[in-house]
Amino acid sequence: MKLKPALIAITLLAVVFDTMLLPFYPQFFEGAYGERSPHHVGFYIGAICLTVMLAFPVWARVAKKIAVLKLLVYTQLVAGTLGIWCYFAETLAGFWVLSLTMLVFKASYLLIYPYVMSLEHRDKHGGTIGLLSVIVHLGSIAGAVLGGTVLQFMAPRDLFLVMPLGDFIQVGICLLLLSQGRHLEAAKAAPAEDAPSTPKVPGLVLRLGLIMLVFYFSAFLVRPFFSRYWEAVSGLTSPMVSGAVYAIPGLVAFVALWVNHRTGKGQDCSHGAIVSAIALGLAGLLLQAAPQPAVVLAGRVLYGWALFQAMVRLDLLLFRFSTPADYATDFSKVHFCQNLGVLLSSFAAGSLVVAQGLTVTFFAAALGFLASMALYSLTLRTATRAAPAAVATP
Repeated sequence: MKLKPALIAITLLAVVFDTMLLPFYPQFFEGAYGERSPHHVGFYIGAICLTVMLAFPVWARVAKKIAVLKLLVYTQLVAGTLGIWCYFAETLAGFWVLSLTMLVFKASYLLIYPYVMSLEHRDKHGGTIGLLSVIVHLGSIAGAVLGGTVLQFMAPRDLFLVMPLGDFIQVGICLLLLSQGRHLEAAKAAPAEDAPSTPKVPGLVLRLGLIMLVFYFSAFLVRPFFSRYWEAVSGLTSPMVSGAVYAIPGLVAFVALWVNHRTGKGQDCSHGAIVSAIALGLAGLLLQAAPQPAVVLAGRVLYGWALFQAMVRLDLLLFRFSTPADYATDFSKVHFCQNLGVLLSSFAAGSLVVAQGLTVTFFAAALGFLASMALYSLTLRTATRAAPAAVATP
């Protein structure tokens, strides 16, 4: 078994099984514990984000002492076991404690991302980031389908008998890779030219994290109420149609990945490339705010294209600023900022919609994209210009 395909398979498994409950938390809490409050669901999802945000930096530091594959064997085994215990949790408080503890250990699978990047030559980073981004989109869709299928035939609580299967399969793949010595081969084959030719500048990663916080806050601001907005604009109340329109950015990501691969532009993280991608996203947001279904669809496509390109380029910039030895810890800092943005947007979206209506989220997100461009130009423009020269492949 080759290492990189196996790591990508682990990522896909983790996303599929970890997201299968995400669209169905209201049904789960009502069916398992009789809890019907929407506020409870919101607080629980917020607790999930906060738990992963705090746990991942800890695992990134532990990974400096313990090889990633060995660490994943133990953490995912514990996560799977705790998942089964969640099935037997009789009280809501007990479920919260067990499930959030489970997520502490699940968060370690995020180490795979920087681990894969450390195995790649820098001239392949853009394609790998794009591929992993598409894998997350694909896994989220598959997870929602799997979760809905389980709920169709089983009780909501039974999801916690299915979800641990993903953890145990990951453990099996890691054990197989370790038995074949793939991690040792990877260490020997790590590309020597991945050490940048210019010193690492303190503060660049944190500045990038601040930009990503604002960008992710803005990007996720429109998600919670988009389906309701589409139904209001189009007059179509079919959940299938709303789901298809909601998924357009994920589908566009597949096309964007293919185009980047064909044109070789997936490696471009220059100032112009990043600013133009965010500007296209801003235009897509404003088009979606128009009360015409055809215009909303066009904006959705443009927004999906721009969002993929901007996220890939910002992630690529992180690995241009970092060094292979620091990939995990630097990624954990940026990941914390990304998720903080997502967490804040989930609370802000509801307040904005209650105060101003469904359309306001698009205008607020557009202002956020403008702020992202301004922050980027003010804090990282000079560093971005220097980055390509620092990573030229011999």
